[in-house]
Amino acid sequence: MIRAFASGDMDAVVDIWLRASVRAHDFAAPGFWSAQVDAMRTRYLPASEIHVFEHAAAIAGFCALAGNRLAALFVAPERQGRGIGTALLRHAQQRRSAIELSVYASNAPSIAFYRSHGFSIVARGVDAATGQDEYAMRWTRAGAPGHAHAAALSDPHG
Repeated sequence: MIRAFASGDMDAVVDIWLRASVRAHDFAAPGFWSAQVDAMRTRYLPASEIHVFEHAAAIAGFCALAGNRLAALFVAPERQGRGIGTALLRHAQQRRSAIELSVYASNAPSIAFYRSHGFSIVARGVDAATGQDEYAMRWTRAGAPGHAHAAALSDPHG
């Protein structure tokens, strides 16, 4: 079940974020992500609209929206590949007519995931915190303003 974040969910959400970040972003030392925990807990997550996926009284994943930006979508590593990320992303898409996000260029599984849900790469850049190449991706609901004008880079490797 997907539900709104409650203050008692913070420890579980931060734990999922940290474990999934270390696993998915192995280009950075685990200590880099550990050093970000306090900022996630006190600055980034409180500034977002968070929804959690709960199963058997435990949080298995979450998404965080900051306006039309998908600031975070993480699933507990042991629960990945079971449709939780898809459910959370669809939940976010129901709440917005357009969503933007950033994803590391080296994270091919996430890029493929977002593309399979209608996102297109619209820009390339470098993440200031890690120095890693990243893509800006965008999804616009069919029929929403700007949908026909979403310019996508067709070859992210070109």
